[in-house]
Amino acid sequence: MTDRYAVIGHPVAHSKSPLIHANFARQSSQDMSYEKILAPLDGFAAAVHAFVRAGGRGVNVTVPFKQEAVRLATRLSERARLAAAVNTLAFDGRDIYGDNTDGIGLVRDIRANLGRNLSGQRILLLGAGGAARGVIQPLLSEHPRQLIVANRTAQTALNLAAEYAGFTPPPQGCGFGDLHGQSFDIVINATSAGLTDSALDVAAGIFAPDSLAYELLYGRETPFMRQARDAGAAVSDGIGMLVEQAAEAFLLWRGIRPDSAPVLRELRAAGGR
Repeated sequence: MTDRYAVIGHPVAHSKSPLIHANFARQSSQDMSYEKILAPLDGFAAAVHAFVRAGGRGVNVTVPFKQEAVRLATRLSERARLAAAVNTLAFDGRDIYGDNTDGIGLVRDIRANLGRNLSGQRILLLGAGGAARGVIQPLLSEHPRQLIVANRTAQTALNLAAEYAGFTPPPQGCGFGDLHGQSFDIVINATSAGLTDSALDVAAGIFAPDSLAYELLYGRETPFMRQARDAGAAVSDGIGMLVEQAAEAFLLWRGIRPDSAPVLRELRAAGGR
């Protein structure tokens, strides 16, 4: 019997996950299907349980259900526990295992696809919400020289940084206005400003020479990306992170790491980047 997987969210029609996982399944000769599930905003748990009863083996979780998925899981990976968010569920009987592959997807894209080392680098993470929370631990595990979390509300950034005080070096939190006079090798935009085409109130000087500016959003040119280009930084959107986090989920489900490169090339060709 074909094993069933899905992405669940609200909305979900735009998701590229079925295309990605269908490609992964073909290249690794896996007998599996992958579908989209639009769950009511108040019906996430019911939708997951219905999918499990119908034979579902695992789901990817997208907005706005990543925090609710933490409560639904019976076991969590360490990275999901630290992120307080789950984007991948695997089902085995009554066991629901929750993982978060967003951060490792980002790290793998920067390292393998963009050819940038994270170790010893000065990293700036813009934003302190769910997206930032999902990537901070994998970034710290790469042993950067410095990691600063900056947010419009400084206290939120300070609180997030304090949760990771046990890492060496510990991250620091601050407001956007505190970044003046500082520059970074890698600047990651984990805010939602790009969804509304809003510019971030950060100085252009944050981009060091030969820096990388990484936008977690994909499929659109954001003001952050334009600002980074104007400052001379190399720029990437988050399509590689999307593919790499999917590859990590596929590895969890099927025990095989697929080749992400041809899928990423296909998506970039289709999307114009």
